[in-house]
Amino acid sequence: MLELKGIHKYYNPGTVNEMCLFQDFNLTIDKGEFVSVVGSNGSGKTSMLNIICGSIPVEGGQILINGSDITKQKEYKRNQRIGRVYQNPAMGTCPTMTILENMSLADNKGKVFGLSRGTNKARIDYYREQLSQLGLGLEDKMDVKVGALSGGQRQAMALLMSTMTPIEFLILDEHTAALDPKTAELIMELTDKIVKEKNLTTIMVTHNLRYAIEYGNRLVMMHQGNAILDKKGEEKDKMSVDDILTLFNEISIECGN
Repeated sequence: MLELKGIHKYYNPGTVNEMCLFQDFNLTIDKGEFVSVVGSNGSGKTSMLNIICGSIPVEGGQILINGSDITKQKEYKRNQRIGRVYQNPAMGTCPTMTILENMSLADNKGKVFGLSRGTNKARIDYYREQLSQLGLGLEDKMDVKVGALSGGQRQAMALLMSTMTPIEFLILDEHTAALDPKTAELIMELTDKIVKEKNLTTIMVTHNLRYAIEYGNRLVMMHQGNAILDKKGEEKDKMSVDDILTLFNEISIECGN
């Protein structure tokens, strides 16, 4: 279980540009939930992910995982139990390293690196097996540098690499936004497959309302640092894209747009 309790987050505190994004924000995500998060720009979606992952600090409140307070825990420590895929395919892989080297790096996440070789040849067949599940032919390109791959291939690799080691949470930060429609569909199908097979608690921020409706078992809409819509189970199943669009339009009118 992941809990955000009484979160306060300010940007540019003590300056004329000070902005309060979260004020006493609360959210609980149960084990095994796949939460789709939507909202307009500046609503707090990515900031919430950054707070969970430890990329940015908070001015108040607690972040709890299974009752354990991780609010002050460093980002690299949290990464041992959290996998994250970013919007930019380049952020989840190392372009100057080969596919084999990237896979080996992900395979050793959280482990102590000594003076042994960076790649374990005994694991190559395992890496090929994992890559073959993507259906992109990457298992036959182990010596190719990742920077030479397409954005979709790199994002598929980033998704696979983020879940290679045992993790408790998968964080997806608009991970299909930079891809063409066909590739985005492929990545979403892979995402759903991996989440279900590994029973991962998942938070997916997306601007694609259809994905928010079709995938996951919970839907949250953010606005000005608040969760103004929270539907799960059967309630979410009854939601449609038009329902979300209607709410977006109502918000837009209230904000004078």
